[in-house]
Amino acid sequence: MPADAPPPVLPGVILAGGRARRMDGADKALQILAGRPLLAHVAARLSAQCAPLALSANGDPDRFAGFGLPVLPDSAADHPGPLAGILAGLDWAAGLGAPAIVTVAVDTPFFPEDLARRLATAMRPMGVAVAAGEEPGATPRQHPVFAVWSVGLRDDLRSSLEAGERRVGRFAARHGAAVVTFAETGAFFNINTAADLAAAEDRARHV
Repeated sequence: MPADAPPPVLPGVILAGGRARRMDGADKALQILAGRPLLAHVAARLSAQCAPLALSANGDPDRFAGFGLPVLPDSAADHPGPLAGILAGLDWAAGLGAPAIVTVAVDTPFFPEDLARRLATAMRPMGVAVAAGEEPGATPRQHPVFAVWSVGLRDDLRSSLEAGERRVGRFAARHGAAVVTFAETGAFFNINTAADLAAAEDRARHV
């Protein structure tokens, strides 16, 4: 690919496998924001950047039937966190013949509209690129579930999960992750509680 060519359009995976303990176990993906489920907001934003899309989620997939997305369950029975969802996405993308995937979290509806392009541009072959958000008076904070992952990492990720690795940032760093900083205020605001959902509702009214 020429140096000035745009990066390829990659598959996108929405990570929704968490247990939402701070929301009394409620399904975050189906929480209503501005009249629509969070999943609908995130899928709409990601579909403008990636194709095709899939959803990493556990439990009964029928609850997502109305969204038209393939649902990718964790292959590990104990649901060991986001890395398992990333692995499911990489296995799915390998079946498509795709070189990499973009991952985002279902509880973060305001992520940057140029996320996929900038991460894909920064990623090295067989590598990872992760997003970071600027914070006033502080070092940019990494958000490693917002990342581009090479499909070539899936065997090592599988082995790492079997060995007990659970930290997304640590796995990414071990593979020399490029870090891309986004300046948008609150782009990575995530919804963990009912109060967060109310704050997001207020923000959505002013977007």
